[in-house]
Amino acid sequence: MYEDESSLHDAAEEGSPEEVAELAGRMENVDAMYEGRTALWVAVYEGRHDNARALVSAGADPWRPMMSGWSPGRLSLAGPEPGLFDRPIGMNGLSNDEVAAVAEAERLRATLGDLYYDGTGLACVAGIDAAEATRRLEATVEIADPEEFLNEIDPFSEESMAFVGVTDVPGGCVVTQPWGYMPQTPGVSKRLSVGTVCYGLYANPKSGNQGSIVRDGEIVGWDLHPGGTPWEEDGPLEVLFSYLYRYRAVAYSCAYAGLRLTDARAVTGPPDVWLRLPERDYWR
Repeated sequence: MYEDESSLHDAAEEGSPEEVAELAGRMENVDAMYEGRTALWVAVYEGRHDNARALVSAGADPWRPMMSGWSPGRLSLAGPEPGLFDRPIGMNGLSNDEVAAVAEAERLRATLGDLYYDGTGLACVAGIDAAEATRRLEATVEIADPEEFLNEIDPFSEESMAFVGVTDVPGGCVVTQPWGYMPQTPGVSKRLSVGTVCYGLYANPKSGNQGSIVRDGEIVGWDLHPGGTPWEEDGPLEVLFSYLYRYRAVAYSCAYAGLRLTDARAVTGPPDVWLRLPERDYWR
């Protein structure tokens, strides 16, 4: 069942504590790294605390540095069982900002709940409101009632790609398109991000969640996977957010931009207003 170089990592995520203990007992190094992390890190990340305990019993080190400073032990401090491991004297805990991020993640996950957002495009923009987003996009406000407009639009028509919704939220605004990728395109996100940051998300029905980061008109991250397992080269914030918003791509996107939604309407609709975008090449 577990035969390649990541065998213990696979068992830490999917196996039983008994399987993990047996396999760990045959390993020359129970703290062997694979893609920048140990099997113990995987067990903590995936919430398999039973397997984490089995690995520690087999000699795994919870405080071994990895993943931009997030050792398995330090990562566990941001999770539901912060007392999972004994913390050595002098070992730093979470910073005040990290403690606040953990609390906000718990609140935001509960606020958004389980969303169906397949096919939706989002641009989460910090520090500007819907009126400023409209100005930056040089868009025209649709006068129709936002809820009625959604019932009238044909999401399968070519014309529908010209329409996006925008909603004010604490911390900024959310631009959305329930049927397409337009909010995440460079032509939209670059304009929205001038002087601030925009996290874009397209929930591609064919290939999964696709994220982007645009700061002050410049793309600094593309083809990202919000809510997915972090990469070895990710920074401390990305690693923490990947853990706090595991499998929660919308919440991750909002949190990265510092948006503190109080309900899911900015995502599920109806938006505050519908905008018609001017005709231009939004991929340039």
